[in-house]
Amino acid sequence: MTEREGGLRRRLAELVAIDSTSTRCNAPVVEVLERELRGMGFDCRRHAYRDPAGVEKVNLVSVRPGRRESGGVPALALVGHTDCVPFDPAWEGALRLEEKGGNLYGRGACDTKAFIACALEACARVPAQGAPLLTAFTADEELGCFGAKQLADAGVGKARYAIVGEPTQLRPIHANKGYCLLEVVVRGKEGHSAYPESGASAIFRAARLLERLEQYARTELRAEADPKFEPPYTTVNVGLISGGKAKNVIPGECRFIVEWRPIPSQRTEIVPEKVRALVQELGFAAEVTVQRMDRGVETSVASEVVAFVSQATGKPPATVAFGTEAPQMTQLGAEAVVFGPGDIQVAHQTGEFVPVDELVRAEEILEQAIVRFCGGA
Repeated sequence: MTEREGGLRRRLAELVAIDSTSTRCNAPVVEVLERELRGMGFDCRRHAYRDPAGVEKVNLVSVRPGRRESGGVPALALVGHTDCVPFDPAWEGALRLEEKGGNLYGRGACDTKAFIACALEACARVPAQGAPLLTAFTADEELGCFGAKQLADAGVGKARYAIVGEPTQLRPIHANKGYCLLEVVVRGKEGHSAYPESGASAIFRAARLLERLEQYARTELRAEADPKFEPPYTTVNVGLISGGKAKNVIPGECRFIVEWRPIPSQRTEIVPEKVRALVQELGFAAEVTVQRMDRGVETSVASEVVAFVSQATGKPPATVAFGTEAPQMTQLGAEAVVFGPGDIQVAHQTGEFVPVDELVRAEEILEQAIVRFCGGA
């Protein structure tokens, strides 16, 4: 085992051992990261907030000064989220890093503690360069990128270029779709089910609305396509629906959640606008409330940071349909690429893992990135 691999395993094992499920305070992870970064000469700043449940969350933004004046923002940011999705209590090894067949298993081993371990090791192995280097380790990405949004809204974490950690199998991701949610509450009139004319079924009304929404998603939305994505159009899903009080009561209310993932070139507002128009056409009462409106993002493949990661990995720039923190880094002014070890298909499940060889290669590439973008006399 090389010194590099040993350092990565140690760092990853320490991070995996901390339960940083999104519902918990992530301060224990931040304490580890801050200790390591301060030892490398970084100026660390905590940016705390409370989530809707009142739990304190912490974003850690750290800057290592360069050997010369940068004239402004740091040259490069390494960005990763500290939170993880919950794990099944039956997974006894969830918080204990374990190797099997060249893979390292544990909750967060793939998404995205592997990237954070790589970022720390790369920072430790590359001394201060000509230009400042920034790291941003965020909270609540799994719940809606809330930590990154806090930083973006406050204007904290600006950099010229950003490498955002996600399990991409070492592919450079230059664009991702947005992620949006709205809740629809359809109103009806309760009554005895033996006398249908005494009321108006909110569920039947919702069914008519959903049929029209599905037709819209399959026709008009698909007419605007971006061949870089798979699928190449904005997708719509209704994953939650509820209504009614009893089997023999005409339901007076039906509510459901609409999720859509817009391609970057498309206005996110078109789906709620269409739903409201359909409600008006159908002629019944309904409230349409937007809950989340995250736009997609696209960094030009000609960007230096995209081109660098592509050249270093030997893989062409690609896109993903899931959300990342790249839009928030873009909002802060960075040209961003998403990159990291591991496969998103094995994240969020029992037995999550990262291949050792990808972990080591990712760290090597981050070392090269620091030298490339922060180097100079």
